[in-house]
Formats: sequence, structure tokens, C-alpha cells
Amino acid sequence: MALKDAALYALIEPVVTAMGFELWGIDFRSQGRHSQLVIYIDHADGVSVDHCADVSRQVSAVLDVEDPIAGEYRLEVSSPGMDRPLFTLDQFTRFAGHQVSLKLRVPFDGRRKFQGLLAGTEGDEVLLQLDGEEYCFPIESIDQARIVPRFED
Repeated sequence: MALKDAALYALIEPVVTAMGFELWGIDFRSQGRHSQLVIYIDHADGVSVDHCADVSRQVSAVLDVEDPIAGEYRLEVSSPGMDRPLFTLDQFTRFAGHQVSLKLRVPFDGRRKFQGLLAGTEGDEVLLQLDGEEYCFPIESIDQARIVPRFED
């Protein structure tokens, strides 16, 4: 987790937890004047639009007071959804057995994008099975990871 994301997580997590939700992860994209902070919340009973709006108001108030982000940005609160992003080793462990798509920070064997079966974790590495091979990626080398939803007929 980047230093900026870790600081934002530490600021946001107590607010989300106090409201009865799990802070699934945050994604801050600094894009000049069009920066965006996406906060993913989760709950065993699901997340509604009203839940997202309530969390947005509370987090926005904290961010206004603490002012951790320079300049303008757009705040978005969302459920992780079916194609949920994965941020932590615990999340990779919880979703072992699912198909995932990974994008690495730097190429491995000439490529940055991989899609395969999430085999779990080992130490600080994510295990991915792909084409009969098992790949081990250190979690800090993963730029983005998402569950690939399966739709049953």
C-alpha cells in the first residue's frame, strides 16, 4: 500500500468501522485537477446506495477537517461489487479458488496482465495458477487485482 493510501486508510477506517461497515479498500488516483478517491465498503448483509451516501457524508466531514489531500478531488463510496478489487493478503486468501485478473507494476516475463485461478497466498506472495503453471507474485508488485465474476446459467 502506498504511503498516501496508508495515511488515508488510517484516517477513514475508524469512521467506516464505527458505522458498522468493513473498509474493503481505498483507491486514490491523483490526476491533476481531476483526482478521485474511491472508498470501497462491505457488509455481510450487503451495501445499499443509502449506505454509500451515509458513509460519504461522514467521511467527507472528516476529510474536510483533516484536509489530507491537496487540491480538488472527487469522493466516491461504493460496494466492492462482483468484480471486487483485492487489496490485502487477507483478501487474496479469502478469495482463493476464484478467477482473478492481475495487473503488475512492472512486467514479468514480458507482460503485466495475468488472469488465472487464485491459489491463495504464501508469505507475502500471491499464488496464481495459469496454463498449468503456478506464479508467485509479491503483493507489492501487484498494481491492481480484481475478481472475475462467474455467471452460472
